[in-house]
Amino acid sequence: MRPCRLLAVLILAAPVLGAQLPPLPPPSAPGDVTILADRVFDGAGHIARGPRRIAIAAGRVTATPQPGARVIDLRGYTVLPGWIDTHVHLESYFDAAGRIGTDTTPTPALLMGMADNAYRTLLGGFTTVQAVGDPADRILRDAIASRGLPGPRILTSLGWIVMHADSLDETSLRAMVRAKRDAGADLVKIFASTSQRVGAKPTFTEAQLRTLCDEARALGLRAMVHAYRSQVAVAARAGCSQVEHATYATAEEIAEAARLGTVISPQVGLVVQNYIANQDRYIGVGNYTPEGMQIMLRDLPLDFEVCRIAAATPGAKVVFSTDATAGAHGRNAEEFLGRVEHCGQRPVDALASANVVAAASLGMGDRLGRIAPGYEADLIALDGDPLTDLTAVRRVVFVMKGGVVYKWVGRPTTGR
Repeated sequence: MRPCRLLAVLILAAPVLGAQLPPLPPPSAPGDVTILADRVFDGAGHIARGPRRIAIAAGRVTATPQPGARVIDLRGYTVLPGWIDTHVHLESYFDAAGRIGTDTTPTPALLMGMADNAYRTLLGGFTTVQAVGDPADRILRDAIASRGLPGPRILTSLGWIVMHADSLDETSLRAMVRAKRDAGADLVKIFASTSQRVGAKPTFTEAQLRTLCDEARALGLRAMVHAYRSQVAVAARAGCSQVEHATYATAEEIAEAARLGTVISPQVGLVVQNYIANQDRYIGVGNYTPEGMQIMLRDLPLDFEVCRIAAATPGAKVVFSTDATAGAHGRNAEEFLGRVEHCGQRPVDALASANVVAAASLGMGDRLGRIAPGYEADLIALDGDPLTDLTAVRRVVFVMKGGVVYKWVGRPTTGR
């Protein structure tokens, strides 16, 4: 194991093992920076062309460049706010045998896989993600936030809430939400439908979802709901914050979710395609079966259809979300191309869905998703103009998070 990877595992494992380790220095310490740019996407739908200076101090964008600030020349590229992916699975990784990992505890292999996934995601231009798959996400989140481990800002549900025979009454349902809050979750994820691979059938009733989502709201947590078919409208009526997937839902059900202000989160450009490309590495574990893979491939056009419906529904909050699993981390930007090709979104709207729309869905619209004074200095640069050539999203040449530069493969800085 390389020394840097060993250090990453030790940093991640420290809270579990009770170890005391020094902070890991970031690639470059935050400081006063002035970015020179001539093409800037503001995160909300507008590209400014012509000479621009973006001033950064103490990890945030400021109104006035600081004397003596380091200058980074990004002229010739497109500068954007760092992207936000509202649904990833950083705990999903391929093990040493090339198969999907099956760890149920935070083993060194799992922690190393998660750290690698996080780093790939950051270098792909995603400076904030919502990880909704595993309790070990807390270890990774905290290591990145307080110990300097390179990775995107993480919000996590610490796994998910599913129906059990002993969780039918209101007291039990509320206790499940409180347990997530007490463990340190930033949101709750609820499975209101079974997997698409096993029928996409309803699990919780509307009354049960209302209890769960009411309790989450009372505790200051958002509620993300894995939902197919009519469960999309059921979750919206229950007051839940966001519905994932939404495949098989009707136009009327999508319209009802939009009317109620529920964030809608389809996936069309990455997750199923990744499963199919890597199916031999998944099949044989859990509900990953040949039949399940064929169901996802067969119904991929229905994923496209519900995304087109959502994108065309007035008032619908369609947010960027990939459901990235092993094999997809670092390639999250492929979803942009899918949103344009399969949902009919304009490139500018697809980009905004990963900036202002995503930031608002996280309740962080006052600090993420825009390039404006007071906002976090989360900035990326693309080689090309994504409004005229959307494949530019694949060419991320610069990544800054919180004023710290993690990637810069273009021209060298110009000094002070």
